[in-house]
Amino acid sequence: MTKYTLNGRRYWLVGASEGLGAALAEAMSQRGARLVLSSRRADALEAVARPLGAEVVPMDVADPASVAAAAAQVGEVDGLVWLAAVYWPMRAQDWDTEKVVAMCDINLTGCARVLGAVLPGMMARNEGHVVLTGSLSGFRGLPGAVGYGASKAGVMSLAETLRADLAHTGVRIQLANPGFIRTRLTAMNDFAMPQLMEPAQAADQIIRLMESGRFSRSFPTPFQWLLRGSAFLPEWLYYKLVAAKDKKPST
Repeated sequence: MTKYTLNGRRYWLVGASEGLGAALAEAMSQRGARLVLSSRRADALEAVARPLGAEVVPMDVADPASVAAAAAQVGEVDGLVWLAAVYWPMRAQDWDTEKVVAMCDINLTGCARVLGAVLPGMMARNEGHVVLTGSLSGFRGLPGAVGYGASKAGVMSLAETLRADLAHTGVRIQLANPGFIRTRLTAMNDFAMPQLMEPAQAADQIIRLMESGRFSRSFPTPFQWLLRGSAFLPEWLYYKLVAAKDKKPST
């Protein structure tokens, strides 16, 4: 299988101030990548970047002007890794429009904004590497995942379309679909999280993907088999298995 190197290549990591993003920045730095780190939290970014010798470019992916300014400051890069996301566990019965819109706007539309600032240059040069982060929750609708599951499914579809369009060009597209990772966000969950990973474990999985010739990697196994396999279940059976028992709106 083809082996790609990160050594000496300049990557822009968006969503790198903590959790998986910070762990991936450290892992990529160890492999010789030159890094530009972005998120809304400048102080947290500085703490991650300082020991790695990485550049810091604060950016709010929900603000088109902020994205444009950051992209102009970052300039040409060899690769883009999209990690930015917000999350609130939410059932339809607990619908919060502000939070649902934030998840869609940051997780999916924010991704489109940053891609729009980077991808045209890569296509013009016929060279580049884009890694988008989806989720196992994006394979099929899950209870309690209003907003988040939809936003991640959108990112996954976007990656698949880019892969189809750019398959015969010099721009390489990849998609990472992690399961539960121990972060500030998943700490909000009040349910069991099968095969909960540490950020460094998930970062190692993404590094393996980036260094390979594969399009996508879903992890951890066997949890990913369960969620990916659910796509093949007939609707009547799937919803019988996963549908929430409490049908009444919460008060």
